[in-house]
Amino acid sequence: MIASDVDGTLLGPTEVLSARTIEVVRRVRADGVPFVLCTGRPPRWIPPIAGPLGLTGFAVCANGAVLLDIASSEVVAVHGLLSPVLLNDLASALDKALPGCRLAAERISTDVRSFVIEPEYRNPWGDGEGRTAPRAEVLGHSAIKLLISHRGLGSEEMATAARAVLDGAVDITYSSSGGLIELSAHGVTKATGLADVAERFSVPAERVIAFGDMPNDVEMLQWAGHGVAMANGHRAVLDVAEEVTGPAAEDGVAQVLERWF
Repeated sequence: MIASDVDGTLLGPTEVLSARTIEVVRRVRADGVPFVLCTGRPPRWIPPIAGPLGLTGFAVCANGAVLLDIASSEVVAVHGLLSPVLLNDLASALDKALPGCRLAAERISTDVRSFVIEPEYRNPWGDGEGRTAPRAEVLGHSAIKLLISHRGLGSEEMATAARAVLDGAVDITYSSSGGLIELSAHGVTKATGLADVAERFSVPAERVIAFGDMPNDVEMLQWAGHGVAMANGHRAVLDVAEEVTGPAAEDGVAQVLERWF
């Protein structure tokens, strides 16, 4: 089984899938090998990636919280929800640790309205997505992820401050350095989501090759039999990988897969 992160791994700075990557992934599928997208992206962001690659199987979304059946566009499993009580407790702690932060909640849905943001929340990707609502509404329903943005801080600095006050109540990670961290239910990672898929296909961990570039990929690369970091990856990913391939801009995933496919 092949598992890959999307942004910074399959997609380079242009955010467009290269012809080389598309071709090798299609050869993987033609050989009958499952190819699983494992991403922090919500389900609604999967079709533009899965379509060109010809993928119809599963995608691990929201850093492991959601398993999506790509062909049917249905959420088939949810691993860990953040309750409204917990969300409000987290928000109170974060206001002290990260004064001036803004919050957003990702809920279980393939619809864009499932992403609810409070005023002045900033997405580092600048996509303008999200339904703006008061904080009480953002925190008032169960969520698969709580996202925290801050215009004056980097993601690593934010993660360090958040971990100091949340003390293991949730898992904290980030997939961008631009002032955004993501909180998920404790123990829910891309690794747990990928393990669910592997079990469905009866594939042991040692038969999985996984690719990633950011801290939210660390557990997945450690779990897989062969973890591959992108050369453009964060130091935390480079430190745990069995192999480092070329950067996403130079089709690093394809460079490895072309050995076998």
